[in-house]
Amino acid sequence: MDWKIFFATFTAIFLAELADKTQLVGISMAAESKKPLQVWLGSVSAYIIITAISVFLGAVLGKYINPSFIRYAGAALFIGIGILMFFGKL
Repeated sequence: MDWKIFFATFTAIFLAELADKTQLVGISMAAESKKPLQVWLGSVSAYIIITAISVFLGAVLGKYINPSFIRYAGAALFIGIGILMFFGKL
């Protein structure tokens, strides 16, 4: 196992997800439902599935498209969505 890639991925995902709206949803659902274990299990299950889909798509797209292009396209999409949200268009 390449631990350098593992820790780089862990750090990037951990910092990107820190205090995002998904965590706020988890906090509010756990507080509202008073069932933190079920909220945790639902959250972890969703993360597993969405991460598996993301990794699969990345592996497939990486065979046909330059990974740098994927990174820049993702960044442009992220910025574009942010601008639309800022102006209330999304």
